[in-house]
Amino acid sequence: MTGADGGARVTLEEVSAGYPGRRVLRQLTARIPALASTAIVGANGSGKSTLLGVVAGVIPLTAGRVGTGPGRRPAFVTQRSAVADTLPLTVRETVAMGRWGHLGLLGRLSAHDREVVDASMERLGIGGLAGRRLGELSGGQRQRALVAQGLAQEADLLLLDEPATALDPAARERIAEVLEEVTAQGITVVQATHDLRAARRADHCLLLWEGRLLREGPPGDVLTDELFQQAWQPH
Repeated sequence: MTGADGGARVTLEEVSAGYPGRRVLRQLTARIPALASTAIVGANGSGKSTLLGVVAGVIPLTAGRVGTGPGRRPAFVTQRSAVADTLPLTVRETVAMGRWGHLGLLGRLSAHDREVVDASMERLGIGGLAGRRLGELSGGQRQRALVAQGLAQEADLLLLDEPATALDPAARERIAEVLEEVTAQGITVVQATHDLRAARRADHCLLLWEGRLLREGPPGDVLTDELFQQAWQPH
């Protein structure tokens, strides 16, 4: 967890971004430390998911600059509600999608790819669900499948959008433990979260308000009553 005091894995300079007719991020400048875990917190509409999308490269900037430094393409784990229940995918097929960027010319999973998929499922405790359809799973099982898909990408930057929202305590704890493990193994982890327990377990914290950075730093310095009152006040 030394990365919280070391170099930045991602830097954002005067970043503005949003959607047609709606600007969300407004001249946001921040840093995400390498080899550490960062929690992005703030009220609904503060820009947490948009910020993740900008770092992942799926939401274009309208102004500013994002620097991601050397490293592989980030792995982006969306909320489970963003994945349609009607997709006829099994858990194994879902997790295997994380290997698409590693496939060779024939587009087939190698023995190594299959090992990575199996290991990712086991890490999240869903190896026994490999043949089940996503639509048949509970919310916690489905979210663990999506996190396993992110791990299967073997990226050095893992981005997660509300990975533990509305999950039971056991599922939340399993995901939290896995994220701590991969951070210790040298992966930079960034999660947008409403879960203050998860945010306090992070090394670094970004507190957003109306698309701007209100404060960043260690959770103990950021997650204060005074700043909370400001961050959650009506627009």
